[in-house]
Amino acid sequence: MTQDTPAIALVKSLYAAFGKGDIATIVSAITPDATWESTGRQSDFPTYGMFKGQAGVREFFAGVGGNLSFSEFSPKEFYAAGEKVFVLGHYAYTVKKTGKSAASNWVHIFTIANSKVKAFCEFSDTARGAEAHRG
Repeated sequence: MTQDTPAIALVKSLYAAFGKGDIATIVSAITPDATWESTGRQSDFPTYGMFKGQAGVREFFAGVGGNLSFSEFSPKEFYAAGEKVFVLGHYAYTVKKTGKSAASNWVHIFTIANSKVKAFCEFSDTARGAEAHRG
């Protein structure tokens, strides 16, 4: 675990906001032209794919809240390199429409510019998520 940098502190504050359901705080920390991507095909799961700008980030989190119920969401390790913050973590969730559960380790990569998030990319086990979504 590296020492907290301002970029890591920002990312940790966004995870804390997510934990409280405070999506407005997350959206306010996004640049107007940001990209927000959860790798995978949107046809497999509503929150997979690319979302753009603050409206896209709102849409992404509406999809998360509308589709998933988390039993665990754990950012575990934080690393900063240049303008990037890499976070290793784990989550477990139930897909609301099917009642099926899934869990995955994940990597989140934040790109920070002028104390705001200009890009986010998530890598996780999309096959498990898609399978739970299909039922």
